[in-house]
Amino acid sequence: MSFILIYITHPNEVAAQELTNQLIEERLVACANIFPIQSAYLWKGSVVKEGEWVSIVKTQTLLWEKVSLRIEDLHPYEVPCIMKINVEANQAYEEWIVASTTPI
Repeated sequence: MSFILIYITHPNEVAAQELTNQLIEERLVACANIFPIQSAYLWKGSVVKEGEWVSIVKTQTLLWEKVSLRIEDLHPYEVPCIMKINVEANQAYEEWIVASTTPI
């Protein structure tokens, strides 16, 4: 069995909490880790350096497309960062991810 982590950047903690709470409530993801970061990136010809927040959400591999589309719907950024990372974990944890992500 395998599952995925989805790495998402957000403009602030409130936006990260709201988006991840919605995904959890819709049972698209099992859980989220949220933390502050410092980002540097090229945007419209200029280097931007600013604080952002990251969430890492965990879900079943088969939900990738559904989750990524939902993130795009909910996200405030024009071009959100939504990255999929394939992972494996202990069997009990993976079973909990599957049991927690039955979309309604």
